[in-house]
Amino acid sequence: MPQEYKMKDALKMAIFAKKNLMDFYRQAAAVTENENGKKVLTRLADEVQENAQKFYSHYKWDDLDSFESLMAAPPKSDSVMLMELKKALDKNVHERKARELALREQEDMEKTFLLAASHIVDPQVRAVFTEVARDARNHFEVIESEYARTMAMVHETDIDTYVRE
Repeated sequence: MPQEYKMKDALKMAIFAKKNLMDFYRQAAAVTENENGKKVLTRLADEVQENAQKFYSHYKWDDLDSFESLMAAPPKSDSVMLMELKKALDKNVHERKARELALREQEDMEKTFLLAASHIVDPQVRAVFTEVARDARNHFEVIESEYARTMAMVHETDIDTYVRE
């Protein structure tokens, strides 16, 4: 059944979804001891913040704080992502767990926004939801690649070495 969101609501949802994800990546980076893992998570946080800026730049209403204030605000205390991260923290597995949680969150974000997009009538609003889903898919692929590398799994750059015709 078609659902109608106003552009204002769609952009707000996108901005706050990105803010929550950015907070997750920053927190995961803070607890990750491996420098390469920390760099990946920090880079993802920065990219998500840039994505949030893109949506914020289209937000024409005056009911939100400045972008800088929104991004600097403390994470939501009821953020499911951050609660899961805190539960998963363990000195031996926290880096792996952080990546696994990030993969799950990216997949969930992609599915949620694609499902919402499939029910939206307004093509401009649908495009906002589709773009959030596409960003989530791109980040999923970056995290998945880094996860495979750090877990000593076959990395896509090594595929020719391991796959023979």
